[in-house]
Amino acid sequence: MSCCAASASLSVPSSARRPDRRELLDASHDLGDGTVSTRLAVPDAHCAGCISTIEQALGAVPHVTDARVNLAGRFVTVKWPRDAVDPEAAFAALDHAGYRAGLMDEAENGPDPVLRRLLVALAVAGFAAGNVMLLSVSVWSGADAATRELFHWISAAIAVPAVIVAGRPFFAPALQALKAGRLNMDVPISLAVVLAVALSLHETVTGGAHAYFDASVTLLFFLLIGRTLDHVMRSRAGAALRTLDRTTPRGAVVVGADGGTSWTPLADVTPGMTVLVASGDRVPVDGAAASDAARVDLSVVTGESDPVALAIGETVVAGALVVDGPLTLSATRAGHASFLGEMRAMLEAAETARPALSRLADRAAAIYAPAVHLIAAVTFLGWWLAGGGLHHALTTAIAVLIITCPCALGLAAPIVQVVAAGRLLKDRILLRDGGALETLATVDRVVLDKTGTLTIPTLDPDALARLSGTALAVAATLARRSRHPVARAIEAAASDTDPALLDGIRERPGQGIEGKLDGQLWRLGRADWALSPAALVDLADTIRARPVLARDGARVADFDLVDRPRPGADGAVATLRRLGLCPTLLSGDGDAKVAETAGRLGLDTWTARATPATKIAEIRRLQQGGHRVLMIGDGLNDAPALAAADVSMAPSAASDVSRTAASIVFLSEDMGAIPAALSVARRARRLILQNFGLAVAYNAIAVPLAIAGYATPLFAAIAMSASSIVVVANALRLALPGRDVASPREDARS
Repeated sequence: MSCCAASASLSVPSSARRPDRRELLDASHDLGDGTVSTRLAVPDAHCAGCISTIEQALGAVPHVTDARVNLAGRFVTVKWPRDAVDPEAAFAALDHAGYRAGLMDEAENGPDPVLRRLLVALAVAGFAAGNVMLLSVSVWSGADAATRELFHWISAAIAVPAVIVAGRPFFAPALQALKAGRLNMDVPISLAVVLAVALSLHETVTGGAHAYFDASVTLLFFLLIGRTLDHVMRSRAGAALRTLDRTTPRGAVVVGADGGTSWTPLADVTPGMTVLVASGDRVPVDGAAASDAARVDLSVVTGESDPVALAIGETVVAGALVVDGPLTLSATRAGHASFLGEMRAMLEAAETARPALSRLADRAAAIYAPAVHLIAAVTFLGWWLAGGGLHHALTTAIAVLIITCPCALGLAAPIVQVVAAGRLLKDRILLRDGGALETLATVDRVVLDKTGTLTIPTLDPDALARLSGTALAVAATLARRSRHPVARAIEAAASDTDPALLDGIRERPGQGIEGKLDGQLWRLGRADWALSPAALVDLADTIRARPVLARDGARVADFDLVDRPRPGADGAVATLRRLGLCPTLLSGDGDAKVAETAGRLGLDTWTARATPATKIAEIRRLQQGGHRVLMIGDGLNDAPALAAADVSMAPSAASDVSRTAASIVFLSEDMGAIPAALSVARRARRLILQNFGLAVAYNAIAVPLAIAGYATPLFAAIAMSASSIVVVANALRLALPGRDVASPREDARS
């Protein structure tokens, strides 16, 4: 099997007109900081070497800040300043590197044409391999000279056309690489097949005793089996991204100031616009409901398909399906900033991930192709000079070319990464950082937030009943502008309250949220921040620990919150303790609530009234002690700690800043996603190391045998293909249901 996959299910005709700058900008995503992200289809991207070549070629284009190849989707994402976008320079760089390119919109739709071509080639190679092998068995059985010569000619008549057809997935990329003045892993494969066929034809014409048509077609047959499997696996990994693209609406129906409606491209929708969504349509942007009596299916976020009734002011995210409509909403985030935009970015991060172990394999594979040719050339010269004869020297060199193909090594890490990404998606876990999975496998300490992470606060309904109309409206309005769990609890309890017209609303991390109404400063949050020193003097400790609503520093109300355990929290913490990860609870809540939660979950270490600085200091202390830290949180005040940790996780309902800072986001409410991610990460790391071991062991045994002349081209073809199939089969174990996460000691034994 080759680690080089065939072209993806998209095609860019060589004669296609290159898009101009305006078209390229229209197809790009504005990242909001003066830069844009452009996806270009590169259907000829094949392997680790292709990734490196394409990224280096585009990286050398002036003003390009980043270029990242996605092999699952066969495209490259280019980031550059909007004012410096230069399509001519980008396409010229790719042409020089030997890769066709075009806009993603030029891709073919419908059935996968590459898979169809691979299956045709596989069928041709299989037919030829079966028939030529039958003829070879007759020759091996002791056929006389005349019969042997006849069977060689029949084998040639079958094998030569079959090699031309079935070898195209290897010959075309090899030729493109040579034209560009570089080597890829298809070059030694193509050279070995062509030499074997040429030598066999020579033997047939001259009446020789040995021909290797069987080795040529059998090699292609096994390689095509692996290439087809690899293509299918990568296509499945990219299916989520393509499904997400189909889920994302292209535009929105915007309600104008005069009440009229118009369809507006999604790129032109800005926060504050009023959007109308008909029943049965998907919500195109994140926003706040401006009409009630609508029900939406939020399965894209929560995984639960039961429709949820929306009240005025409630938040709804892009991708939600309106069941009973129409729904009118006020846009808050659109395009790449929306929930679907964030999901796309996370999926791309998962699919383009190349952790340290994978990068090690990439570097090894990059030098492997030249090394293979050097070893084969030295083997040929060695046997020829030693008196082995031209025929034996050439046969041995062909066997070396075949058996030393670095396919197993090149597949060792990428195939596991692809399977791991698919497995995480099944568990509704998304990677924001490509290297997060590898880092997660090595963590030995866990730091947990409480409110919104381990617990979900529920508001005492009597607390709102005591509020006046203005205070209730202010509390509801402030709460709707925050994603902190306390604010969400207040928002849920006051969902049918009309909003107040507050000015200058802003959230302060770790403190609360504030705004002005008629010149008065209203604050919702921690008592020691919202209240004036005078108001704090005689305040009871029980009230001091509660979130309060204050007007100009005076307490208007306090809210008694009851912590409801997040689903799966008990089991997740128990698993972390069993693994020896020593989970630590850091919370900004008062001592009593934090102690109660820690005691219920069996947490030995905890800290109350922790500020963002306190959480960062604790993480730094653990890191200085040689530990690798996983931080799990959801609030705005957790964002600095999430960024400081070696790897971090946040639920999808976390604040925007925390979701951005987190390395991993889990979409379900259940905290069972944490041990599930740990399990996948550790199993993936073990499988990558096992694959490296298998690849090294194969080469340590097979290469000396081939150089010594003990491996025929047919044996080399079978051995090389078998090694790659073993690596892929080992990686596919990750897709099977696995046992719970092993402890570090069990992990080492396995």
